[in-house]
Amino acid sequence: MGLRELVRHEALEAGRASGQLTDDAVTAALAAAAALVRERRAAVLAANEADREAAAGRLDEGTIDRLRLDATRVEALAEQVETMARIPPLEREIASWTLPNGLAVSERRIPIGTVGANFEARPNVALDVAGQLLKSLNTAVLRTGGAALRTVTVLVDEVLRPALERAGLPPGAVGLVRSEDREGARALVTLPAEIPLVILRGSGETTAALARLAAEHGVRTLAHAEGGGVLYAHESADRDRLLAIAGASLDRLGVCNRLNLCLVDRGATGLLPDLLALFSRLGLEVRATERALAVTGGAALPLDVRLGHEWANDAERVATVTVDVVDDLDDAVRIANAKTSGLAATIVAEDGQAAARFLDTYRGTAAFWQAPTRFTDGFALTGAPETGINVDWTPGPRGPVTYRDLWLRQYRVVGDGTQHR
Repeated sequence: MGLRELVRHEALEAGRASGQLTDDAVTAALAAAAALVRERRAAVLAANEADREAAAGRLDEGTIDRLRLDATRVEALAEQVETMARIPPLEREIASWTLPNGLAVSERRIPIGTVGANFEARPNVALDVAGQLLKSLNTAVLRTGGAALRTVTVLVDEVLRPALERAGLPPGAVGLVRSEDREGARALVTLPAEIPLVILRGSGETTAALARLAAEHGVRTLAHAEGGGVLYAHESADRDRLLAIAGASLDRLGVCNRLNLCLVDRGATGLLPDLLALFSRLGLEVRATERALAVTGGAALPLDVRLGHEWANDAERVATVTVDVVDDLDDAVRIANAKTSGLAATIVAEDGQAAARFLDTYRGTAAFWQAPTRFTDGFALTGAPETGINVDWTPGPRGPVTYRDLWLRQYRVVGDGTQHR
């Protein structure tokens, strides 16, 4: 059996389980999964150690760290599944009304069916995504990067599937692509009848290529391929507030919602020395546009990539930030909208009218005032873990995607046999 047929088999098993999921049973399964994470911690850690040994020398330090589990991180896995178990299920009915002819109409949320998920070598994502799909009464076919396959296999076979069985649900409700071959990801996005939607978590061209392949085969995707937070220092920015927000935006460098592009208003260039000193203390290299170089002097190097380049995806240059000097608020918004992924942008300004105009004209998934873009996160904003952050410029789930977004709309109509057009 070829790899594509193996993926299809997993999808068909998950599809057969779709109609059997109920809110109560899924809640019980997630609670059982949290207990099993703790019970089978030794097996999870052993598999993870084997994954890390196999990855040594092949992957960069940041990727190895995201792959690594220890006792504290395993406990965090259990806690995240417990959180999903406690969160209220979706309200199925959105609204209802009666037409003048007597037809009773209700707008409802119904499950999608089987949803695929392709994600990087981060074991916690397996439980995050599976938990949210189950919570929304969808089944799952998971595919992880080869570096995490041993760990994710244990999480599926010794945690998720036994937990489903304990709750009286088919274990096949969570499938897994059991191959390190990247062709498994390609197969996942080419089965529209079995897997109509695939969540793509990753970065750069690989994820974008999968999204294009999916489109060619009629498979919809929720893709998290690019990020990068924008900070705009307005001419009314307070120095201390600006430095606090910039610092809070850089507590972690390998995440999509960190400060990536710093836009400084021409009227605020007096604050640049303090900003540059902060970046220096944090060990960052500053890359500046031509117009920014004119005021940064020797504290910055010329920008040698496109404006908006995401440093978090650049393993060898992750400790970098881009600086540009903008003419005014409109120039800042234009750059944030046109030159970046549209993940998130914040304005630091004491001028409330300017802040309101920024919030109204920035079109990204999250707009902030006096707050760091690091809060662009499903759990931080909504209390539910996210499957990823969708930056599509089309209607549908956008920004942090959680279980609340993973449904289809259906109209339910009840008559008495007397209605006609």
